[in-house]
Amino acid sequence: MTRRLRAAVLDYDAGNVRSARRGVEAAGAEATITADPVLAADADALVIPGVGHFGTCSRRLRERGLEEVVRSFVADGRPVLGICVGMQLLYGGSEESDEPGLGLLPGRVVRFPERAVVPHMGWDVVDVVRPDPVLGGVEGRRLYFAHSYYAVPKDDAHVLARCSYGGADFPCVVREGSVLGTQFHPEKSGAVGARLLADWVASIGTAVGGEVAR
Repeated sequence: MTRRLRAAVLDYDAGNVRSARRGVEAAGAEATITADPVLAADADALVIPGVGHFGTCSRRLRERGLEEVVRSFVADGRPVLGICVGMQLLYGGSEESDEPGLGLLPGRVVRFPERAVVPHMGWDVVDVVRPDPVLGGVEGRRLYFAHSYYAVPKDDAHVLARCSYGGADFPCVVREGSVLGTQFHPEKSGAVGARLLADWVASIGTAVGGEVAR
């Protein structure tokens, strides 16, 4: 018997939670916003949305017991998607705060150079550097960004796509095993972002035996 993929959109007082839920639902999954670690742990996939301050987001994720849920998913090879600050939290830390990140990816988050106008907000071109099933419609297309900080990896092995702004060339799609991160907001990026989310949901649905509604 088939069923729809169940995604938990983590509620840790970061912005953009509801639009992330709508985007994942439009991609064919059941999406529930939750701050309950027990409910989150029962999902097929986690979404870490994010618009906000790195330190505040990191601290609240930890205080609500959601960090351990994320780590459990990663340890079990279950899918996690981090969006914007949610992607930045995958790294060990940020210049924005002394609060540690999750440390799931090698590197650190830094502020754009002084000459750059921040935030980097609006539509910008994404260049794919490594193929991935979720990036079929992304190469050379414009997606929606809203951020003042960006990741600087210690190595590029996990970087799937990049973007350039304000004198910085930075990762905008990353993957390490079952963990995927996007610096841009796929849920606000029109048809291109919708396809990325749909491809992500479809790939997970195949893995868990779920049914993806189109």
